[in-house]
Amino acid sequence: MSASYRRALDAPAGELVVLSRALVEEVTEASRTSPRRRIIQPFHKEDADLLHRMFNVIQPDSYVRPHRHLEPPKAEAWVVLRGALAFFTFEEEGRVRDCLSLEAGGEQFGVDLAPGIFHGLVALAPDTLIYEVKTGPYAPANDKTFAPWAPAEGSPEATGYLAALREEFRRRHPERR
Repeated sequence: MSASYRRALDAPAGELVVLSRALVEEVTEASRTSPRRRIIQPFHKEDADLLHRMFNVIQPDSYVRPHRHLEPPKAEAWVVLRGALAFFTFEEEGRVRDCLSLEAGGEQFGVDLAPGIFHGLVALAPDTLIYEVKTGPYAPANDKTFAPWAPAEGSPEATGYLAALREEFRRRHPERR
């Protein structure tokens, strides 16, 4: 996968951003055409901001490599606004610790995660929309520590690993088949 793809859209201008269906559809369309099959719509204006807020729209075939935020430690929270996802936390060696079913309007619809825990997610429905909040600032060089046991995004092994995560979800949540 080329490093020239766009990970995020530009933040909307102004001191007040209205979260609307029109904005959601615009971001959703961008996720559908992204080589990564996901896109972020930031609402914070600068990478240096201390609190990052964003929409994250993810398609079911997008691979989000498990990672954690250690240096500096960053807490994160996600609320599923549309669709559904499998949310995973992992032990240091890669064994799945938590495997949660999160669904917009469901009993479980979001998570709040302490810093330093390996985590990842898999969209279970097309056009899954998440509202994400994360401690800033953002610096690409140290934002994430990728799990060494998880294949790199775009690698041939990534497709198989994504399938294994889906299978783990089905095993733990047979009611979601």
